[in-house]
Amino acid sequence: MHQWSMCVALLVLLTATVTLADGEKIEKQGKKERKSDCGEWQWSVCVANEGDCGFGTREGTRSGTDCRHTIKTQRCKIPCNWKKQFGGDCKYDFQAWGECDPNTGMKMRTGELKRALVDANCPNTVSATKPCGKPKTKI
Repeated sequence: MHQWSMCVALLVLLTATVTLADGEKIEKQGKKERKSDCGEWQWSVCVANEGDCGFGTREGTRSGTDCRHTIKTQRCKIPCNWKKQFGGDCKYDFQAWGECDPNTGMKMRTGELKRALVDANCPNTVSATKPCGKPKTKI
């Protein structure tokens, strides 16, 4: 008789555990559904705090009736070694510098778009030029 009551108690305990676990799953699904009412974050371009590069901020907005936050500010950084002519929102993989053009005294290289911020309008390929400089001689 004692074993029978232990089995019943164990069965009741297992049933309660399974019921609670199912209740938590339903509650978690409800939370996920609420989050889906919010739209995706749309980010503005990074604006440097001082000058054209360095640390700055960008603003994100999203729509949705049940969203807790619809506007937020995020810190960002515009690397100072990125070419300003390509914008701080576009990152390119550049080839090696080409040969010096004796007519212009310049050398050129092209770059292909590697990464861009979400709303940035970046060309797929760009080219950069720089003066050839003095030839290096070894002693």
